[in-house]
Amino acid sequence: MKFLCNKTELSEAINKVSKAVPQKSTIQALEGIKIKVFPGQIELTAYNLEMGIKTKIPAITQDNCEFVANARLFSEFTKKMNGDEIEIEIDESNIIKLSSDSTECSFSAISADEYPDLPVIDFQKSFSVKQTILKSMINMTSYAVSQNESKPIFTGELFDIENGKFTLVAIDGFRLAIRNENIETKDKYHFVVPKKTLQEVASLIHEDENKICNINVNERHIIFEINGYHVISRLLEGTFHNYKLSIPNNSKTEISVNKKDFISCLERCSLIIDEKNKSPIKFEISNGNLKINCKTSIGRVNDSIKAHQINGEDITIGFNNKLVLDALKAAEGDIVKICFNGATKVIEFLPPESESYIFLVMPIQLKN
Repeated sequence: MKFLCNKTELSEAINKVSKAVPQKSTIQALEGIKIKVFPGQIELTAYNLEMGIKTKIPAITQDNCEFVANARLFSEFTKKMNGDEIEIEIDESNIIKLSSDSTECSFSAISADEYPDLPVIDFQKSFSVKQTILKSMINMTSYAVSQNESKPIFTGELFDIENGKFTLVAIDGFRLAIRNENIETKDKYHFVVPKKTLQEVASLIHEDENKICNINVNERHIIFEINGYHVISRLLEGTFHNYKLSIPNNSKTEISVNKKDFISCLERCSLIIDEKNKSPIKFEISNGNLKINCKTSIGRVNDSIKAHQINGEDITIGFNNKLVLDALKAAEGDIVKICFNGATKVIEFLPPESESYIFLVMPIQLKN
């Protein structure tokens, strides 16, 4: 059996589906990519028992067959072959031979019978969202996903869709990230997708405002259809935090600052903070002035930034530099509004004139 593929198309497909190949598995076949050959095309599949990615590319062939190729060898040989086209042949001994111009390489394949099947899914609901919007939502919230495996439900992001409003939520116990968009669906959805899946979904998205991602979901699985790729993932089980109860109803102090200036200030403070020399950032609003201070055994930073607007009570509050930096870097736009409700309540980050995103960060109690 043999088939002929464009080298660039094949290499790109291998690279993208390989994101679902586990580095090590008790099932050896899963460390490879399953190749299914049809007349005129081939299908590539990778699967780690939690997430799968598959796609099809054109091929010159009239054959039908299946085999599993070692992901690393298949990828590296394909990239390093000469010429624009690669002929791939597999014989009865399960030896794969790659040929291009005067170059020929070969390695052993694994029988497709040893490769576990992807879940057969009967989808109950589906909806669509613009790819650029979905990528923005993921990028603006994924930083707040928990890395604590003891609470698996928080290692993913909540899709909360109701009355045409799509809300994506991430939480790790110290911060909460919420991103809102309007979409065209009347259905109600409430499910949690692993962060790893969403990262791979975002990596497959093109910067084309007209491209659509179709999403199919049931009680246990989800499929994202993106630019000829299918990303199949299990959903996380458990009860997600009721994020709506965490959003403050009002604030005692509000300021608007240039995001870039605030980030630069915190990055200067970060130069004197490390694992051995931890210290909260002291943030002080007094008499219309905004001051930021930090002190460790390494050094001291006394700084101030210009506020575009300050309303409400004076306040002195402490916070973790990294948590606030992550929130600021995820925020869109040049100006960010920051709301305070006292020195011990969550700090709220918002766009100046909407609630397209809401980032909450827990403060740190300052010593007298």
